[in-house]
Formats: sequence, structure tokens, C-alpha cells
Amino acid sequence: MNSMILTNAKIVTKEDVVTGTVHVEKGRITAIDQGHSSLPQAQDLNGDYLLPGLIELHTDNMEKCFTPRPGVQWPSLSAAVAHDVQIVGAGITTVFDALSVGDLNQTSSRLSQLHDMAETIKTAKKEGVLRADHYLHMRCELSFETLLDLFPPFVENPLVKLVSLMDHAPGQRQFTNIDKYREYYQGKYNFSDEKMEAFIESHQKTSQKYSAKHRAHIVELCHVHGLPLASHDDATAEHVDEACQEKIRISEFPTTIEAARAARDKGLQVLMGAPNMVRGQSHSGNISARELAREGALNILSSDYFPGSILQGIFTMHQEIEGITLPKAVQVATCNPATAAGMTDRGEILPGKRADLVRVRQVGKMPVVDEVWTEGIRVY
Repeated sequence: MNSMILTNAKIVTKEDVVTGTVHVEKGRITAIDQGHSSLPQAQDLNGDYLLPGLIELHTDNMEKCFTPRPGVQWPSLSAAVAHDVQIVGAGITTVFDALSVGDLNQTSSRLSQLHDMAETIKTAKKEGVLRADHYLHMRCELSFETLLDLFPPFVENPLVKLVSLMDHAPGQRQFTNIDKYREYYQGKYNFSDEKMEAFIESHQKTSQKYSAKHRAHIVELCHVHGLPLASHDDATAEHVDEACQEKIRISEFPTTIEAARAARDKGLQVLMGAPNMVRGQSHSGNISARELAREGALNILSSDYFPGSILQGIFTMHQEIEGITLPKAVQVATCNPATAAGMTDRGEILPGKRADLVRVRQVGKMPVVDEVWTEGIRVY
């Protein structure tokens, strides 16, 4: 079972691009040969690229499938399957679905659907209706008043593989520029000017009251239960120092070159958004992912809010940044996130690893996913 031979492929390994053949048995890669296989059962990839399955540590996409429009809640299992199809179609074979524990708006659908989304992924995996390998990433909004009631039930959930610490209050981290905060949330919630000012004041107060206390408690709880941690929107070297003291592994979306360099120098894995890489700029007016790649201060790309951005981000990184080879670019969405998440069985095309593979055809400069396999089974 799960035996296959893929030949005449440009195989992207950790070190090189090799034209050759990949052999798979029982869901694992068994051999990589140079040259073309003449065996009748070999599938000819016609010179297309063969990449390891992409690994996504932080996507908000599932929340959008559960609430496709404001006030619309889609049937849970159907929403999870729709999300999964988008993920696999983007070449992602391992995904950490990011769920918000707390929010800025008390009436947010994120809060009402939090437990349903977590349970639905568990059920969908059990029933075998998901094509990618799904886990959970709990995004803890530290300024949320009842965070310490919401989070503890998740610490023993075996699907929870990452916890991130975030504070989206205006005037710091992601929103040092309060005008950007106002632009983003006024557009999101359609607030009047008066209501927006009250929202800013309220959020700043809750941040001052709760964030530090909640952060300390969540960090301690995660260490007790062996859950890896990520910091979010580090803006200063002091933020990175705090993360290091808390034994945090990943710095998600640092907002300044100062913070990214500090994270790099202290051994944190720097995660940036692939949409930022593709567009060449942050939608929040913060540091460009391309600049961090040039600095050697970018380890992981995440699709964030658009699943298809990772693959395009890899090729953009290779095409637009001098000195970055395709194998090096591919690492930011394969072996690097696998290492950060402690997953040793995937992330590269190598004998013994899972046969999570993506066939990519290049149309001009644009990469297109043609086929996807998880553990040697074609799922797209």
C-alpha cells in the first residue's frame, strides 16, 4: 500500500535541486535516484518541481470558513472540510489551525465558536475526512478579561501543538502607530469616530490591567504541560529578551528590524507572513519580510490570512532576493517549521521521512500546485 514512483521531477532537497526519481513505500520515502525511471509504474512528472509538503504554523483561515460573512455561521464539519480543501490545494500538508482564545470584541464569533472549532477538527480527523494533517495553535489575547477561564481546558488537548502570546492594544507591538490601529479596526467593525475612540481607550485599559498577569500565568501553564510558545509582534529588543527569559521558541511577525535582529541573534525562530513577502510590505505598515530575508533574520513563512501565499512567497523569495536559492527558500515552509514544532518525521525529501509531497508547475514566475500527496496517498 502507498507505493509509488515519481520520476522526471526537479526534486527540491534541503541542499539542491536534483532531476530524478523518488520512491515511496508504505507512506515513507525510501530512495531518491538521479535520472529517469523506465519502470512501467513510474509516474512521469514532466520536469515539474517536487517539493516537500508545506508546513503551516499559523493560519486564521479556518475561522473564515466557520464565519464566511458577518453573522453567518456555517455548519461546522462542512466548514472544516472546506478549509482543509483550501489548505491542501495550496500545497500545505501539515497545518496548525490558529484559534483565538480571547478577542478585542466581546461579541466576536471567534469566542462563540472556539470550542466548536477545536472539537470539529478532532472529529474530522477521527472520521478521516481531512486531507492535510491538522493540529491546533492557540492564540492567547492577553488583554482579554476572561482569558484565564478560556485557556486552561486546552492544555491537555493532544492536538494543541503551539501557543502564542499576543496583545493587540494600540500604541505598542503591531500597532505602535495608533492611526494604523484605527484604520484597521474601524474598517473591520464599521465604528463611528466616537465609538472608535472609546474602543481605543477601553482596549488600552484592559491591556494595562490584564496583559502582564495573564502572560505570566499562561507561560507557567504551558511549561508545566510541555507546550511550545511563540511571542507575537515583538517590536523591541526588550520584547525579545522577555521572550527568551520565558523560554519561547518562535518570534511571530516581529514588527521592527531591531526586534528581528535580536530574535535572530538569540536563537529564536523568526516567523513572518508570506503575504508580506509576496506584496513586499506589511499591511500594518511594519517591517518588510523581504528586508528580514536579506538580513538573514527570517526562518519561517506563514500564510497567515491567505493559504496560497506560502508557495508564492517561497518563489518570490527565491526570485526577488539575491543569493537565496530555491532549496533555501523552500526550507522556510518545510524543514524550518518542522524543527520549530518538534516534528522530526517530515519537512524534507529524504529517505525515512513521510511522503508528504507537492508537485509544482511553474507558469512564468508563478508556481501552480498540480498534485499533492500525504503519506504517499494522493489527496489533490
